[in-house]
Amino acid sequence: MTACATGYAVSCTREDHAGVRTLRREQELNRFLAEVEKRALRIAEISIRDRDEAMDLVQDSMIKLARKYADRSPDEWTPLFYRILQNGVRDWHRRQTVRNRVMVWFGRSTDKDSDFDPIAAAPDPAGRTPDEQLQSREAMQSLESAITELPARQREAFMLRTFEGLDVAGTASAMGCSEGSVKTHYSRAVHSLRATLGEHWQ
Repeated sequence: MTACATGYAVSCTREDHAGVRTLRREQELNRFLAEVEKRALRIAEISIRDRDEAMDLVQDSMIKLARKYADRSPDEWTPLFYRILQNGVRDWHRRQTVRNRVMVWFGRSTDKDSDFDPIAAAPDPAGRTPDEQLQSREAMQSLESAITELPARQREAFMLRTFEGLDVAGTASAMGCSEGSVKTHYSRAVHSLRATLGEHWQ
């Protein structure tokens, strides 16, 4: 299997039980990856605040989905993909924690925020005035900043439900938890964001 760093297209060479991998399934998987790419990158970038690392995580998640679950029903791909991605995000944070602890022994600062490049605001709809565009950008930047401050599980639930549009069941599958936990995490995230964002909240 190969992966393209720019478009994340895959070529599935793994054979199914009948010894045949159809071109139709490969095309269907590539369409799914192309459709999900931008939202997945946005979610990963907000989660780890490093665009290059986020791109690597998204690509790795797509490769893992293609390798392990290409033969699953396309309806299962979205929650499976986001479960892989969220596991990758958690693993990344664990590695960073270990790295930071190690660096303390050497008396070095990780300065992990020095290269942070804020996420570009979403494109403005046509016809908006400059003031409206500025307000929209400020609101989006405030939202993204507030999301980074949420506890990890609340952040996952909010982004999967809001940015990706997964339902409760799909979010539970992606997060590897119960639907009740999803509802709790999402509700707490919404209340926290409302309190933090104030006038920007919509």
